[in-house]
Amino acid sequence: MDGALRRRAGGIRGLLRLLSEHGEAVEADLLRHYHVDLLDLWRGALTWRRLRVLVEHLPPDAATVRALRGQTPEEEFWTPDRQLLATIADRVAEGTYAQVRLHGDPKRTRRIRPPEPIPRPGVSARRPRNTIRFGGRHGSGAQQLARVFGGAPT
Repeated sequence: MDGALRRRAGGIRGLLRLLSEHGEAVEADLLRHYHVDLLDLWRGALTWRRLRVLVEHLPPDAATVRALRGQTPEEEFWTPDRQLLATIADRVAEGTYAQVRLHGDPKRTRRIRPPEPIPRPGVSARRPRNTIRFGGRHGSGAQQLARVFGGAPT
């Protein structure tokens, strides 16, 4: 279990601290993964040693592991496999965009914008370019430049 539990104090004292801080997550994980009720510890059907072994070998997606890592719900959602799937989807969209721009009719494809990446932690959205687009009419560029720099057009 990532070593997060192993870095804490061991033994019964460490398990008591874990249960006091994340008892609900431990209880949910024991039921979900092992079909063991945490109340069995107080009933005498579950030993402290067995509880330690079960908790130490919880899978990485277990609620206890996530609670020990201190992740936000959004970070919990973006597991490595979902990150890879989002990256693949972004690359496919970029490839499609490139194919359409390269092989499409220039008159029809010039207004097509590049695809935005799927929003996720660690991936920043594209910033809008600070380019001045001219309307194609004579003198329209001077007016736009004047607005950008706060002056009056000449």
